[in-house]
Amino acid sequence: VALEMIHTMSLIHDDLPSMDNDDLRRGNPTNHKVYGEAIAILAGDALLTRAFEMVSLRSNSSIESERLLKVVGELSLVAGAPGLVGGQVVDLECEGKKVDLDTLEFIHLHKTGALLRACVTCGALIGGAQEDLLKALGIYARGIGLAFQIIDDILDVTASSDVLGKTAGKDLIADKTTYPKLLGLEESRKRADKLVEEAKSALDPWKSGAAPLLALADYITNRDR
Repeated sequence: VALEMIHTMSLIHDDLPSMDNDDLRRGNPTNHKVYGEAIAILAGDALLTRAFEMVSLRSNSSIESERLLKVVGELSLVAGAPGLVGGQVVDLECEGKKVDLDTLEFIHLHKTGALLRACVTCGALIGGAQEDLLKALGIYARGIGLAFQIIDDILDVTASSDVLGKTAGKDLIADKTTYPKLLGLEESRKRADKLVEEAKSALDPWKSGAAPLLALADYITNRDR
């Protein structure tokens, strides 16, 4: 629940006129289009702070407090300057400018990638995973995070708004650097496939125990929205 609250906050704020200025999300008018910009900002603020309430005050009492504290720490890194905020700042600063691959991947590792890392690792932290598994999950999350964004960029120029549930072609309108713009569609697809294979390889030692995560990795490169 906490992760989805942070995720939804990031979408509400990302759609604001001062950010990506989008009118459509999940097939519906964006929050600020329905309730106004001030309420959209406050809604995001409320979701972000309540996410920490969910972890610290409403988690199952059987979970060790030390493990919950590690989750709180992970979420704070994801939502703050080392994660979503930092990635968004660089993203905004790079609009209309020539961006190289390293900068583009910095942006996405600190936005989409950071949130996906938390989704992958928080359950492991609660479960008391050992360091070798946490490291492997970090590699896995990096791969699927970048691959997810590459497919997002491809869909932005190949799919319709009706299918996507959000405005198609908005990155082109905002003059943002994307993977297709930098590498072309074919090379972007190849890079996504390579990243997914690297992500899956990191989980080889856990074989069938990693089946849900392996299936999720395959879904990322085969999705149509």
